[in-house]
Parts: sequence; structure tokens; C-alpha cells
Amino acid sequence: MHAHEGHGSTQHEIPSVERVLSLLRAEYGEPAPPRIVPPVDELVATILSQNTSDVNTARSFGALKQTFPTWEEVLAATDEQLANVIRSGGLADQKAPRIRGVLREIKCRTGSFDLAFLADLPLDEAKAWLTSLSGVGPKTAACVLLFSLQRPAMPVDTHVHRVASRLGWLPQGTGAERAHIILEGMVPPGDILAAHLLLIQHGRRTCRARQPACQRCVLRGDCPSAGTFTEIDRTTT
Repeated sequence: MHAHEGHGSTQHEIPSVERVLSLLRAEYGEPAPPRIVPPVDELVATILSQNTSDVNTARSFGALKQTFPTWEEVLAATDEQLANVIRSGGLADQKAPRIRGVLREIKCRTGSFDLAFLADLPLDEAKAWLTSLSGVGPKTAACVLLFSLQRPAMPVDTHVHRVASRLGWLPQGTGAERAHIILEGMVPPGDILAAHLLLIQHGRRTCRARQPACQRCVLRGDCPSAGTFTEIDRTTT
């Protein structure tokens, strides 16, 4: 059995961001802010986090830093050497050249690995600088700006995108890049960090991709998608 998402529900109006965040804070508490690390560390950790768990990300990043204490040493290594070190994070053969390529670009452009200057650029310029790096998309750029530099950039991962779509905040078919623009414009700057963390938590615990727990969802009374999921047999799909 798995969940099938229905369409055309008009049971609820689209809830406000303030209403949703109030309910999620009451349910989960105020999220603890993540530990602040230098922007390049956050950038590399975010690349490592792609298509893997937080536990595997932390393990592979820890192994990287233990083996290569400086970013210069990562550049001096080969792709194969780096891939062997970060193997626990998954997709190591793809992530290793991406990490080394990004570090090489940063060093070439800035002469160092210090991205603190991004804190002083207008937000759109800081995003543009980061996304001009090979393989850096809007989510990775937003993670660096939000977590390392406390800039009001909204990272949209699969959980955030799914919950926001079901709440009616994103039009059907909205892609990742457009979702970042829409949600960043909706959420008050001072709430962006909490919104990002709370929507992820809700997506993992309750508003899952398959079999969302609508019956016990704290947003059920406000969510336009509540009640549009039905159980269907796998053999019918």
C-alpha cells in the first residue's frame, strides 16, 4: 500500500506563513540553530550532503577534514584519493571532482578560500557569485549564505518543496529554482532559518512523500491537501 495524492481539493484556503510557522513551532519547538562553520566548509559539506543522510554527511566531512586538514591539501590530492576518503557519504566518484573543482575555482578567483566577503555583497549578488561556480545550484548557495553568513536565503530541499507544494504555497509543477524565489519572498527574513528547519522536520516526521500522516498532522485544519491522500494497492499502479 502507498499514498496516492488526489487533486482538486478546495477544503481550505492557502494558509499564511505566519500561521503555519506558529503551528509548527507549537508542535516541534523552536529549532536549534546549526553550528556556524566557515562558508567554504559549509559549501563542501552541502555538496557532500547531496543524496545522502545527515549522518553520512557528517561522517564523510569528518573523514575529509581529518585526512586533509587544509583545503590546499584537498587540491593537492587526486580525485581518486579524495573519493576514497569520502566514500561513506555516497556518490564519492561524482562528489570528489566536484569538490576539488569548486575549491580550484574559488582559489583562482579570490586567491584564498575565504568567502567572508559574500556577507557584504547584496544578497542577489552573493547568490549569483556562488551559483556561477561549477555544480553549485540555488540550494547549495542558499545553505552557505544562511548557515555560515546568516543571510536571509531560503534553501529548498525535497522536504521543503513537498510541504510547501501541499500547502499551496508553490504552484503545481514549480521547479527548484523558482521555488527558492517564491518561498524566499513569502517568508519574513527573520523567520527563514526557522522555516527551513521546521519544514524539513515536518516533511520527515509527518508530511512524508509516501503515506503522509494527515490524520495526526498539526496543519490538517489549514492544509488544502489534507484528506486528498488515499490508500491504493501497489498492484493498481
